[in-house]
Amino acid sequence: MPSVRLALIQANPTVGDLAGNAEQARAAVARAAAAGAQIVALPEMFITGYPVEDLALRPAFQAASRAQVEELARAIADDGYADVVVVIGYLDRIDDAVDRLGRPRGAPVNSAAVLHGGSIVARYVKHHLPNYGVFDEFRYFVPGDAPCLLDIGGAEVAIAICEDLWQDGGPVTQARGCGLLLVLNGSPYERDKEDARLALCQRRARELGATLAYVNMTGGQDELVFDGDSLVVAPDGQVLARAVSFRDEIVVIDLDLPVGAGRGTPLATRAPTGSAAVAAIAAPMSDHATVWAALMTGLRDYVDKNRFASVILGVSGGIDSALVAALACDALGPDRVYGVALPSVYSSEHSLSDAADLAARTGLHMRTVPIAPMVDAFDASLHLSGLAEENLQARVRGTTLMALSNAEGHLVLATGNKTEISVGYSTIYGDAVGGFAPIKDVPKTLVWELARWRNAEAEAAGAVPPIPPNSIAKPPSAELRPGQLDQDSLPDYALLDDILDDYVEHDRGLADLVAQGFDSEVVARVIHLTDAAEYKRRQYPPGTKISLRAFGRDRRQPITNRWRA
Repeated sequence: MPSVRLALIQANPTVGDLAGNAEQARAAVARAAAAGAQIVALPEMFITGYPVEDLALRPAFQAASRAQVEELARAIADDGYADVVVVIGYLDRIDDAVDRLGRPRGAPVNSAAVLHGGSIVARYVKHHLPNYGVFDEFRYFVPGDAPCLLDIGGAEVAIAICEDLWQDGGPVTQARGCGLLLVLNGSPYERDKEDARLALCQRRARELGATLAYVNMTGGQDELVFDGDSLVVAPDGQVLARAVSFRDEIVVIDLDLPVGAGRGTPLATRAPTGSAAVAAIAAPMSDHATVWAALMTGLRDYVDKNRFASVILGVSGGIDSALVAALACDALGPDRVYGVALPSVYSSEHSLSDAADLAARTGLHMRTVPIAPMVDAFDASLHLSGLAEENLQARVRGTTLMALSNAEGHLVLATGNKTEISVGYSTIYGDAVGGFAPIKDVPKTLVWELARWRNAEAEAAGAVPPIPPNSIAKPPSAELRPGQLDQDSLPDYALLDDILDDYVEHDRGLADLVAQGFDSEVVARVIHLTDAAEYKRRQYPPGTKISLRAFGRDRRQPITNRWRA
């Protein structure tokens, strides 16, 4: 029975940084080879970063991606690892007039290259392509097609890419008889997805009677976050290895595989050296810990990959800004976080004291800029009242933050949550301004849960809880008029989130929700508010996706829309 030492590289590429991504891959291959690995696998589209969206349509980008992989193959050989088999994802294109799957010349294709001996010795083109902006135009599949097959020391290794794994009757199912199915992935994080991912890998391994290795990338790319969670499962579904989520690492494992049927491309590799490699099985993270890690990763990579030195946000003393501030301090360090208290004539004393308490607890930079004189100057010319006066205060705050951003180079963080964004409980050009919205996809009830969880984690570690208890306990208020509370304008947040979960996440209509027991008038009002706020959501900053139906990426409704059901 052949023994193969496999290394899975769980790492964080940057979209468009082809040379940097290739250098990261080269260094990882060297570390894996030093551990005696014979096969090294890196994630889907690693050379280009992922997703590339319309960059995939540019012939120069396609050519640069292919050239970078060819250069990487030579560099790995020059490093002394020509006999290591490296499988890596990259962007390629169709060279033929029309390929056998019907794709025209020049069409971008999501590919895996097999590097060995200083060159690309095999290539696999993905069959099922995701809806990430560009590849949805190229969904082709020929039943009966098989994955790329390699012969490594007598063991048969099949290669597939991401969505191929999810398709019943797809190319993965044609790999029966192989000893190892190696799947390259760029699989974004969503809550509870890791359970579905493991169950799928176990099911496919049992169907094929083969060991299955799943390698995924880490890091943030605009609104998406990749959690890693790379794993290896045995033919009976037993977990043999699992990487820590949201952390770059190399998983090295020895696999005893059956003798293959000689169908694959034979590639000679070095024999494993040193003691046997037995990989660890990472313990699963709690739901709150996973969400926090996803939000931190999304924020940190958006800031760092776009080369911002610091962030700035309005700190009101409320729960949303407190959570975003704590998240930013965890992700970036408090020295890169700048808070601004922006009190108006309606701001309560506890708003200022809670904001000061937050700054003391987290160590972020803090300043106070009273907005009353600026509001008075506007009002002297406009003579506003009612909602217009309330929104003016929010817009003065937004203008102030953007001015400080322009003057000092900070990235402005919007602090709105998914519940408020759903029903339009935000002021466009006011609290909705900013370059990134870290909790845009976090419902209000989850905001409270995360705040309590983060404080409990700090207490358990003997540290100061970062979020003021009063910010968690007090009723939420925009403080734009005397005595204002959110629940004056909205249903109780627990009820509202329950309705929105059904309406936004699961597309259930009025009749369905009323049949579930919700009050018809409340449901009708929530649906109306949600549908009417679409134009606001289109202008909201990007933010980290943690749900199946994140606004702006997964859920878009017509702005001009008279459907109400």
